[in-house]
Amino acid sequence: MSRHIIVVGAGSAGSVVTRRLLDAGHEVTLLEAGRKDENPAIHDMGRMGELWHSEDDWDYYTTPQEGAANRELHWPRGKVQGGSHSLNAVIWVRGPREDYDRWVEEGATGWGWDQVLPVFKRIENTTVGSDELRGRDGLLDVSETAYERHPLFESLYEAAQQAGIPANEDYNGAEIDGVGWEQLNIRDGKRLSTFRAYVFPELDNPRLHSVTGAHVTRLLIEDGRVVGVEAVVDGETREIRADEVVLSAGALDTPRILLLSGIGPREDLEALGIDVVADLPGVGANLHDHLLAPVIAKTTTREIGAPGPGQPISQMHHFSTFREGSNVPDTQPIYFMVPMADETMTVPESAFTIHAGLVRPTSRGTLKLASADAAERVLMDPRLLTTEEDVASMVASVKQCRDIVRQQALVEGWGAEEVYPGAEVQTDEEIAQYVREHCVTYHHQVGTARMGTDADAVVDPATLKVHGVEGVRVVDASVMPSVTSGNTNAPSVLIGERGADFILADA
Repeated sequence: MSRHIIVVGAGSAGSVVTRRLLDAGHEVTLLEAGRKDENPAIHDMGRMGELWHSEDDWDYYTTPQEGAANRELHWPRGKVQGGSHSLNAVIWVRGPREDYDRWVEEGATGWGWDQVLPVFKRIENTTVGSDELRGRDGLLDVSETAYERHPLFESLYEAAQQAGIPANEDYNGAEIDGVGWEQLNIRDGKRLSTFRAYVFPELDNPRLHSVTGAHVTRLLIEDGRVVGVEAVVDGETREIRADEVVLSAGALDTPRILLLSGIGPREDLEALGIDVVADLPGVGANLHDHLLAPVIAKTTTREIGAPGPGQPISQMHHFSTFREGSNVPDTQPIYFMVPMADETMTVPESAFTIHAGLVRPTSRGTLKLASADAAERVLMDPRLLTTEEDVASMVASVKQCRDIVRQQALVEGWGAEEVYPGAEVQTDEEIAQYVREHCVTYHHQVGTARMGTDADAVVDPATLKVHGVEGVRVVDASVMPSVTSGNTNAPSVLIGERGADFILADA
């Protein structure tokens, strides 16, 4: 029997859910707060930097972070069809099998590697790797040859190996450690978001109602059951009703909607005068993110030049494990052909960046409402770099990235010279302070409505239904118990596919 389902958010997970429901014969209203993905900078991977602080960016900021020199960090999030997959670097990283087996240990029963591998294969359309581990006929292209490789990255690839980092031909295969060419979601030289891959071909489907400029403020709840949403559409508040609601608004906006609807920690909601529908203390808890800190070098004997049309400014990364006892990498430096400098830095035009990266954070924070006013921005406090393990991993990663810059392939091939952190930053304490002053997000916030069966869990891992409330599921990065050891877009698409499976199984 056909059902009408509202999907909130046309990003990585929401687009997948929408397509799978349409394929099964259901009616879908897809609500996206942003506009259509018609900005040319979205589709040209060489223009990615233009998207931050643009009309297509929610332009979020954290609260002042004591662990990051009391700075408020910019958190770009996609406010456009495609969501953050229309803003990010389209890097496809599943994460190692141990990430998913750890999810099971953290309460996400049924999400182990053996359960998720077939779903990853269903998603992918790639020629990389082995048939046993990789998908060949999915809707989403995953390629390391669909873009022109810049000569600088060829030298960076060689330099990383000179620094002792092994080459890895398929980091989405059996092993993740090592340096490799990024596998990207690109088709015909352009960004391929899940919206473009899954929903765009269905825009003329009469069972799809795709609405842009629809900012969902709360769920409509009657007798303990969600029957629709309240949304501001083109400045007008509207009620939109359906048989079920799927929240795919992302790890920062899905908990906002739940909290404004009276689903969350009782004490916090009552303090703001919001009627409590379900006392779920885990809503907005467990907020965490990956971090980057730039190692920037100039070239003195050879100009890097500007990226060509459609040429990604990042083409390479590597995974390394420094943390004792860890069975997954705790660091993932990412390489850029441009200086990824902040407003306090002065850099020459011909410079590149190896961004030291933390991908196994132990710091945890919160997302809370500032008031009951849906128009007011929420308080995002990830409590960055508040554990010794996180600081130690970042220090180790910075040291390793500096070592790569000193290798023959870059020094002799490009005349590479370090600009930042700079000669005055040498001790571990000085490096740690540099990290605190200059770290930035890796755009991978997760965990604010995690799945599990304990008292602090928000959704059921077997259905992604919100505990204690009928008619609503969370299907996005909010449900991750812990962040994967790499870019989070691939696991977000996975969550979209599995969420759709759960809905269809019930239907």
